[in-house]
Amino acid sequence: MTEGTESTAVLDRPREERRGPTPLGLPAGLLRTARPRQWVKNVLVVAAPAAAGELFSRHALTQVALVFCLFTAAASAVYLINDARDAEADRAHPVKRNRPVAAGQVPVPVAYAVGAVLAALAPTAAAALCNPMTAALLTAYVGMQLAYCVSLKHVLVVDLVVVTTGFLMRAMIGGVALGIPLSRWFLITTGFGALFMVSAKRYSEAVQMADRDGATRALLSEYTTGYLRFVWQLAAGVAVLAYCLWAMEEGGVARSSLLPWRQLSVVAFVLAVLRYAVFADRGTAGEPEDVVLRDRALAVIGLMWLAMYGLAVADW
Repeated sequence: MTEGTESTAVLDRPREERRGPTPLGLPAGLLRTARPRQWVKNVLVVAAPAAAGELFSRHALTQVALVFCLFTAAASAVYLINDARDAEADRAHPVKRNRPVAAGQVPVPVAYAVGAVLAALAPTAAAALCNPMTAALLTAYVGMQLAYCVSLKHVLVVDLVVVTTGFLMRAMIGGVALGIPLSRWFLITTGFGALFMVSAKRYSEAVQMADRDGATRALLSEYTTGYLRFVWQLAAGVAVLAYCLWAMEEGGVARSSLLPWRQLSVVAFVLAVLRYAVFADRGTAGEPEDVVLRDRALAVIGLMWLAMYGLAVADW
C-alpha cells in the first residue's frame, strides 16, 4: 500500500476508530456491543414456568430473574466475540462500521477478553446457583452460537436451525432451572414459532437486498425468496396446528371458569400469526421485537392472547 492510499484509507475510517478508545468511552462501547436492545428476547425465559402455571412463587421469580441475567451474559459474550472477529469486515460496511469494535471505541483484544470472561462466567454461575442442566444448556448455547459466528452462519438451512434453536433454548431454560417438565406441545409450538419469525426475517432481508449489489449477508444470495417464503409459511402452519392441538387436547377443559379460555386463546394466537405474516409477506419483518413493538394492532393482539393464556393456566 502506498503512502497516499494509506492516508485515504485512514480518512475513510470512522471518526471513533481514528480517535481511538477513551477511558470513559470503553464501558459505553462494551455495553453497546452487548446489544441491550436484544435483551428483550431473553424475556422468553419466563415461557416454560408461565406455561406450567408455576411462575408466581418467590422461588420461581428469583430463579427466572437469575436465569434472565445469566442468559443475557451468555448472549452478550457471543456478541462481543462476534464483533471482535468481524471487526475488519465490519469496517467496510456502511452501517456496521459504526459498531464500537469496528470503530475502535473497543479494542479487539478487550472485546475478546470480556466476551471470554462472560462466556465462562454464565455457565459457572448457573452450575453454582441453579442446577447442572441449566449450566449445560447455557454451555451448549454459547458453543452453538460461537460455532455459528465462525462457520455455521454460512451453511444453508443450518443457519436457520441454529438461530431458531437459540430462541427455543431461551424458552426452555426457565423450566430447566426450576425442574419443570417441558410439554411436547410447548416445545413444538415454540420451536416452529421461532422458525417462523427467523425465516420471515431472512425472507425480508432477501427481498430488500434483491435489487442491491452485494448483500450484507453472503448466504442471502444462496437462498431464493421462494424457498424462504415456503419455510415461514410451513413453520407458521405447524406452530398454529401444535397450539390448537394443545388447546383442544383432552384434559384442557376449564374446571371452574365460565369461558373456555384455553380454547379461546387459539383465536388470539392465530390472529397474531396472521398479523405477523402481513409484515413477512411485505418483506418488512425485521427483528421480531421491533415488529411487535412498532405495530399497535399486533401488540394489542399479543396482550389479548397473554390475558387469555394467563386465565387458562390459572384455571388448570
